[in-house]
Amino acid sequence: MTRTEDEVAGLVLAAGGGRRLGGRPKALLSHRGRPLVEHAAGVLRAAGCARVHVVLGARADEVRERARLEGCVLVDNPDWERGMGSSLRAGLASLAGSGARAALVSLVDQPGIGVAAVARVLAACRDETSLVSAAYDGVRGHPVLFGAAHWAGVAASAAGDRGARAYLKEHADALTLVECGDVARDYDIDTEADLEHLD
Repeated sequence: MTRTEDEVAGLVLAAGGGRRLGGRPKALLSHRGRPLVEHAAGVLRAAGCARVHVVLGARADEVRERARLEGCVLVDNPDWERGMGSSLRAGLASLAGSGARAALVSLVDQPGIGVAAVARVLAACRDETSLVSAAYDGVRGHPVLFGAAHWAGVAASAAGDRGARAYLKEHADALTLVECGDVARDYDIDTEADLEHLD
């Protein structure tokens, strides 16, 4: 694989401990017979991300052991208990100096968002200043693409479980929304009841 300046890297945030799921890390939940993190990384790759970074936290050693993540860059987030913001910062830091011009960020617990939606967001990337988000009936959701010019600002504002929400709100005029409600469902796997969405 040749690394080109126009490369978009995939970034899966998969560090959470599944507090509302009785302490079962979402990365290890079974979906179609494999760990959910494996599914999430595969979606990014199939959509066109040549390189995928996966941020791990809760039971990271077990995730490494059970999930087939060959070819992915595995990033440890020792501060994962502080929330998604810390994972976003760790993931973006791992891309520094990689030559990627943008990062396409997805969450491990949204298996209803597949290749079609990710590919639409990816296709809207123009350059390192791009800021693109999937939308569902006009409401911003995931995945979100951050051009490299935004990484420092996103990292600086990412806190707790809010991730990049504050940054995206502040830069709403620069954000391109790509409607994906016709090809994806943006539910989260947060509670026991949500497990019915997994195959």
